Amino acid sequence: MSTQRNYIIEHMEDAMHEWCALEYKHMLQKIGPDHLYFTSLTDKCLNEGMPEEVKTAKCYQVDVLNLPGVKPEEICLLDPAGTSELAPEDGDKFKYFLFGGILGDHPPRDRTGELRKLGFAGRRLGPVQMTTDTAVNVTKRVVEDRSKFDA
Repeated sequence: MSTQRNYIIEHMEDAMHEWCALEYKHMLQKIGPDHLYFTSLTDKCLNEGMPEEVKTAKCYQVDVLNLPGVKPEEICLLDPAGTSELAPEDGDKFKYFLFGGILGDHPPRDRTGELRKLGFAGRRLGPVQMTTDTAVNVTKRVVEDRSKFDA
């Protein structure tokens, strides 16, 4: 089994919606507070609707580019438009896996594109849009448990 990786959720909603809170709590259960980062949190998110247990994770009001001690080259963006699939060896290449904390839209509006523009290496998890907590769990299975992803 690989070293435990870190998972960064760039919060991209205007508030802490109930569905976000549920997904974030699920991520916390699967990842634990020491390896889970939430970035771009507004005062409103932190003070209205964010469950107290989620606040035990690493919570920041700065965006992913301004996280202390995190280098952009250590980050892999999970991106539905990525050109290659996430592979177990990516757990050796990257320390951080970045996800857009986005409530899904149908059809998708490609809000991950806002993160893509920042130049991170990207990987995808197949052609199907996933909830953020599902994408985090699948990524963990691939990069930590070394399970090959079959789309």
